[in-house]
Amino acid sequence: MAFWRRNTHIEKERHVKANARDYNDKFSYADNRIKTSKYNIFTFLPINLFEQFQRVANAYFLVLLILQVIPEISSLSWFTTIVPLVLVLVITAVKDATDDYFRHKSDQQVNNRQSQVLIRGSLQNEKWMNVRVGDIIRLENNQFVAADILLLCSSEPYGLCYIETAELDGETNLKVRQALTVTSDLKDITKLMDFDGEVICEPPNNKLDKFTGTLYWRDNKYPLDNEKMLLRGCVLRNTEWCFGMVIFAGLQTKLMQNCGRTTFKRTSIDKLMNTLVLWIFAFLICMGVILAIGNTIWVSWIGRNFQVFLPGEEFQSNAVFSGFLTFWSYIIILNTVVPISLYVSVEVLRLGHSYFINWDQKMFCRQTNTAAEARTTTLNEELGQVEFIFSDKTGTLTQNIMVFSKCSINGQTYGKTACVDFSFNPLCDKAFKFYDGSLIEAIKLEDLAVQEFFRLLALCHTVMPEEKSEGHLVYLAQSPDEGALVTAARNFGFVFRARTPETITLCEMGRAVTYQLLAILDFNNVRKRMSVIVRNPQGQIKLYCKGADTIIFDRLDPSSEALMYTTSEHLNEFAGEGLRTLALAYKDLDEDDFEVWMKKLLFASTVIENREDQLAVLYEEIEQGLKLLGATAIEDKLQEGVPETIACLNLADIKIWVLTGDKLETAMNIGYSCNMLRDDMNEVFVISGHTLLEVQQQLSVGDVEKTDMFADDSVFEEAIIAEYALVINGHSLVRYSTVLRLTCVMYVFSLQAHALEPQLEHILLDLACLCKTVICCRVTPLQKAQVVELVKRHKRAVTLAIGDGANDVSMIKTAHIGVGISGQEGMQAVLASDYSFAQFRYLQRLLLVHGRWSYFRMCNFLCYFFYKNFAFTLVHFWYGFFCGFSAQTVYDQWFITLFNIVYTSLPVLAMGLFDQDVNDQNSLRYPSLYKPGQQNLLFNKRQFFLCTLQGMGTSFLLFFIPYGAFSVMVKEDGSHFSDQQTFAVTIATTLVIVVSVQIGLDKHYWTAVNHLFIWGSLTVYFAILFAMQSNGIFGIFPSNFPFVGTARNCLSEKSVWLVILLTTVVCVVPGLVVSFLRVDLFPTLTDKSRKKEGPQEQNLRRVRRTSSRRSAYAFSHQQGYGELITSGKNMKMSTVSSAGSPGRTPHSSTWIENMLKRKNEVSCTSDESGNRAKQTPKQQVRA
Repeated sequence: MAFWRRNTHIEKERHVKANARDYNDKFSYADNRIKTSKYNIFTFLPINLFEQFQRVANAYFLVLLILQVIPEISSLSWFTTIVPLVLVLVITAVKDATDDYFRHKSDQQVNNRQSQVLIRGSLQNEKWMNVRVGDIIRLENNQFVAADILLLCSSEPYGLCYIETAELDGETNLKVRQALTVTSDLKDITKLMDFDGEVICEPPNNKLDKFTGTLYWRDNKYPLDNEKMLLRGCVLRNTEWCFGMVIFAGLQTKLMQNCGRTTFKRTSIDKLMNTLVLWIFAFLICMGVILAIGNTIWVSWIGRNFQVFLPGEEFQSNAVFSGFLTFWSYIIILNTVVPISLYVSVEVLRLGHSYFINWDQKMFCRQTNTAAEARTTTLNEELGQVEFIFSDKTGTLTQNIMVFSKCSINGQTYGKTACVDFSFNPLCDKAFKFYDGSLIEAIKLEDLAVQEFFRLLALCHTVMPEEKSEGHLVYLAQSPDEGALVTAARNFGFVFRARTPETITLCEMGRAVTYQLLAILDFNNVRKRMSVIVRNPQGQIKLYCKGADTIIFDRLDPSSEALMYTTSEHLNEFAGEGLRTLALAYKDLDEDDFEVWMKKLLFASTVIENREDQLAVLYEEIEQGLKLLGATAIEDKLQEGVPETIACLNLADIKIWVLTGDKLETAMNIGYSCNMLRDDMNEVFVISGHTLLEVQQQLSVGDVEKTDMFADDSVFEEAIIAEYALVINGHSLVRYSTVLRLTCVMYVFSLQAHALEPQLEHILLDLACLCKTVICCRVTPLQKAQVVELVKRHKRAVTLAIGDGANDVSMIKTAHIGVGISGQEGMQAVLASDYSFAQFRYLQRLLLVHGRWSYFRMCNFLCYFFYKNFAFTLVHFWYGFFCGFSAQTVYDQWFITLFNIVYTSLPVLAMGLFDQDVNDQNSLRYPSLYKPGQQNLLFNKRQFFLCTLQGMGTSFLLFFIPYGAFSVMVKEDGSHFSDQQTFAVTIATTLVIVVSVQIGLDKHYWTAVNHLFIWGSLTVYFAILFAMQSNGIFGIFPSNFPFVGTARNCLSEKSVWLVILLTTVVCVVPGLVVSFLRVDLFPTLTDKSRKKEGPQEQNLRRVRRTSSRRSAYAFSHQQGYGELITSGKNMKMSTVSSAGSPGRTPHSSTWIENMLKRKNEVSCTSDESGNRAKQTPKQQVRA
């Protein structure tokens, strides 16, 4: 993006005037055009070439090309380098042009969206790219917001509108925005045209939750905040229309400011290749120096004798200068140890591997018609080396669909039998299912407790109903939990039909009942509960309350104590099944007491200072002496196959960290549901420092004990078997405050903004890496990225981040590999990702099949490529000792040019594309096969050294066996093999056959394509060889093809074929013997699986939880909209925030004693070791 053409003036504040384009143009604000493409028709060629020559390899070959045009040092024609170089540049340019073409198409699709703009007194359709700062635009329901606009008015009362911000923050729940009162009446086009207000506000920035500005209009000024703004990327919902004034446009919108600069991701193999290329270049220089010294000595001692009959130039008589020229000549000749075709082949392989992912029908989701997509072609082999997975929870592991599963009412649990028939209720939700018919019977028998239970669910909420047709109700709730509870009440005969600021109307078992709404005691993060006070038709005043069980139980009347214990047991049972729970209670209020309390409430509502504190005191006063009704249990459904996928990835030694914004208990329950946490983690030990000093002291003690633990191998082995799990909680802590809890042993840290301090992060990371599972809850998007960055920075491991919402974009961009799930939270995660698919379970196939295959194929490809090129190139080195170090080549220049791009390119590409050591079923059946990639065993510096050593040995044999044979052999007519070109053809033919046989032996999986490419390449070699040394082509190009009939004469001799056969056998047999011995004596996991003796895998058993931890109700992070409802400003609908369960702060404990006990127990006899877990007392800490 050509920012260099834009005004570089730093904007300190923005002045925007409505309906005044001329005025706003003076400030040169950005237009609304989005440009993510890099090139245009005129800039493509220079910019693309500049970018390509920034690659060291391309620049290196360009220098070689320049050297080759210097006749004094070049013994090769310039086309031997320019042909492959141009091929590389063209292929890369075509790929870049294709990628940029799709970026252009994406930009045009967005820029050409239509928007209604108020121009010259009428609404006109304009493309988004033509919208300018200061324009007034009209949005309609379900439309995307074109720019960052100030809301002026809407079709809703009081200038309200409702937006969905999934593209910004990943939340699908609706949010409320409200226009200024002075502009909310500007609903007429004429009034809007006359509007000439000026906004002075902050400059463009990336703060999504903050806006500061002032509207100046009619000699008055009005403060503006974020609640008055609609940001680009939002979608207008449940609002017929609205008008807004454009404040920020295009690249200056907050959405685009948050996109950030995507970092260029490179694989570990790429980084290793850079190191190896430097090594090879150093090796190349060493060979050049050796041969240059040899030339200097040869010219000094022997070369001068040839001056009589082979006179040369004056400078050639200088031995040192001759050696200097020879050095550069050999640099040119030997440069093929790193051929430019290697980079072309790598890109082709990666592109092919990407298409295999796109074409995989087993990763295609038919429910959503979504295929897997490789959005990058540079990271495929990295998928085979992942050690850490960082996953979002909601929408990634779960479906973000809440289901009312079970309940406890008056000491009786419901939800364990057959499916209920709700046909008796004409207003029921057809999609709702419940499995206990006895609850319906209790409703029909008019059980008072059951009726009061569902009456509470139907009254105590801030959901807004929308009846699109008679009986067709749609509930609009900010929290999916809230919607599930109201829907449950609806199906059981207590249907929430309508609300006004003063009333709530229910349909109770077919009878309309209207309750007078007296007060809403709204939720906030401190209260953890919500209450409503209503007057029923009989005139009774009742308070209905729902909230976290610990909060409700503390406020119960003593008469509910027995029921509380029974309900608590039911809550334990629900929590053991991974359900999210909520306690319900009510209270009958006395009329006189309520009137007194209401007066206090009205007074507190009008005070200026400490209003929130005074209201909280009044809420606490009236929410005492509650009577318990029961509890609800909601299931946050897991996506299909999540537990199995996690278990399989664990067997592949992949550590899974869950990073979520949910509270600790919810995240832990999902952990249990996914089998990431299990109850056989039998001990709880706690470290809970609240200051930096406390944390340092406790971590230091822990680190010393950890060192002692590792000092004893048996204790270390026992600790690994214990399968640690770490739960990190950032709930209600300041900034980056984190609570770390390790289960079995379970460590709990309270790190007040110190978790990422340099002196603590190493200890923190060490403890986390001891664990099999890590769950981070209540973390912000920034904290997600920081956790990923912490692991990247200190662990030499490949990381993968997977999520489905915009709040996951930061960690997706930070990780080595980013995976986006196309779910219910918008497409921001997918757009920022490297790979995308529809469900979490496809991650198993992406890594264990496609990732492992890509890594395996790329490693084998590189090993073979270096082998064949060392074998090809170093023949010149040996030949230098027999040609007077004259930089004479063994092969003719056409063979040098075509060897890598024609004769041997297709077989190695076929191996890199189609080879597989085991099929996809066995790749999934034996996850341990994934481990060599994590340990980087298949291609590393040692493997590189071995394959280059093999190549050097092959080159030695390729040269000296024919050389020795030719020195004693004669032709059938008795003459000697005296010409150099016959020698060259023999070596070249042997080389092509040897590398073809070697690749055939190295293959694990033969296909028709492999056969075609190998045998086809040999056929093409001989066809080209005979054609280039034929009479016909010599007649056309006599200077370029001078060796007429050499191939025909040479290859017609039987002795030559015997030499070729002998050399091939000697070159291939040693490697074949080593391979057989390795498979028999040192078989790998792959060898065992190919023999159907797969490694024994651990069977993860699913354990039913019986835990005392509650899974509390999942409230949203924001305060509720109770005040908005009672104000009457949203009579069409509203949104809701609900409250979360309190986090539990475990008491401090120490794990040092436990480790000492374990150390002592390890020293016991083997028959006692089996009972160690039973001998250790279980310590469980509850908040």
